[in-house]
Amino acid sequence: MANYRVYTTDDGESHIEELSLESRPELGALTNVTEVKVQEFDGSRNMDFHPLPERRLIIHLSGEVQIETSDGSNLVLRAGDVRLMEDVTGKGHAHVDLTPNSAVYVILKD
Repeated sequence: MANYRVYTTDDGESHIEELSLESRPELGALTNVTEVKVQEFDGSRNMDFHPLPERRLIIHLSGEVQIETSDGSNLVLRAGDVRLMEDVTGKGHAHVDLTPNSAVYVILKD
């Protein structure tokens, strides 16, 4: 299990960093949540670069997905991995399902 953050810098580029929960204590008690949903995917998603419409915390339950940020970084996410998606501006990220998968999506208020 690992925790990651996908974010955008002022130049519009997206990046991935390993996230320490100690550095983001607000994630320990999520109070600014607008929606929580569990989704299953058949493994066919292949999305080009896109920013997200809102901040999300995604908890992977099964399968594998790969994301790529505009700086060229790639990351394969598996069951147990958590990612804080904050790339709501700029070039965003690309996403490919490597297998059928499921995840919990926690939509965050700003």
